[in-house]
Amino acid sequence: MLIVTTNDVPGYRIEAVLGEVMGMTVRSANIGANIIAGFRAIGGGEVDEYTRLVYESRQQVMQRMWQDAVSRGANAIVMMRFDTGEIGQAFSEVCAYGTAVVVEPIPQGQPGATRQSAGVAAQAAQR
Repeated sequence: MLIVTTNDVPGYRIEAVLGEVMGMTVRSANIGANIIAGFRAIGGGEVDEYTRLVYESRQQVMQRMWQDAVSRGANAIVMMRFDTGEIGQAFSEVCAYGTAVVVEPIPQGQPGATRQSAGVAAQAAQR
């Protein structure tokens, strides 16, 4: 599945728009990570415990958004974005969202074709 932050996918035609898809999670760091992070904050620099928490959260919401798109029959997501927020002082909300679409590669020789899309179209034609 193609997931892009752009409005379209170069070399591909959007054949159908299936609607907004999203994945969301609300997370909290465990007490041990909070204590270690507090000590790290004194010295400055990256707080690895929170970096890992945010990275894992983003991966989780991307997976949930992807599953939502697949369940609708999409093969791409355009205009993908992340949004984050706080709920109280202990919880962070992370959301990934975009528009689920069905795209078709533009074959070589047609206006808008790219090397990538031409290759994908040629492989599909051989099947």
